[in-house]
Amino acid sequence: MALKLYHAEPAANSLKSLIPLHERQLPFESVYVDLHKFEQHEPWFVAINPEGQVPVLDHDGFMVTHSTVINEYLEDAFPEAPPLRPSDPAGAARMRYWNKFIDEHVMNYVSMHGWHRMIGVLARGLESGEFEKLVARIPLYEQREKWRTARSGFSGADLANATRKIEVAVDKVEAQLKVTPWLAGDAFTLADVNFFSHCGMMIARMFPEIGNTARCPRTLEWADRVRARPGVAAALRMPDRTNPALRTFTGHVV
Repeated sequence: MALKLYHAEPAANSLKSLIPLHERQLPFESVYVDLHKFEQHEPWFVAINPEGQVPVLDHDGFMVTHSTVINEYLEDAFPEAPPLRPSDPAGAARMRYWNKFIDEHVMNYVSMHGWHRMIGVLARGLESGEFEKLVARIPLYEQREKWRTARSGFSGADLANATRKIEVAVDKVEAQLKVTPWLAGDAFTLADVNFFSHCGMMIARMFPEIGNTARCPRTLEWADRVRARPGVAAALRMPDRTNPALRTFTGHVV
């Protein structure tokens, strides 16, 4: 059975689904979607995912979207591979609790800072008419508005609230790591993949006032352990075409 993953750079949601494929040693075809050229809004890609977002998993023609769903699908479709989901109900529930928390209370707030610092630079670099043409192709209303907000700049109040959310999340993770070596217990799971991909890999660089040894030493040590895993390291070595001038704002190695 053939697997194909449509993805961008090894960060955020794309990294979140690249890691399980490498960690579980599942052979797959990598299809790079260049977000810098807005390929996710091209007709050929919207035909694959009408929402115009990466990643997308193609499993013998069956398309799966949204990274959390993709990762659980891989657990169900390939139970023989090394698991990243606990086999016991309690462990699986802990993993899903963390995934829900990260998806709802972390991802969008880290993303807001990234869009403010990175996407805003790209958006403001486009001539007004060209920008509106590109935005008009975006399938989702919320994404169109997000691009417009990034071009004008997110409000100070919204950014402050996003920072507060990130502080709460990091403190919550730090408290959990006092109790267990990984977020959902004694084993590395999809919960660790999720938090690392959206926050843990870049916390010290993107939010040094939060991601420091005074506030979250266990979280930083945990991030080093995650980064050292062979599957994670392989995922991070995937092609990265991010403009070097923008990489300061990501957690990926320059």
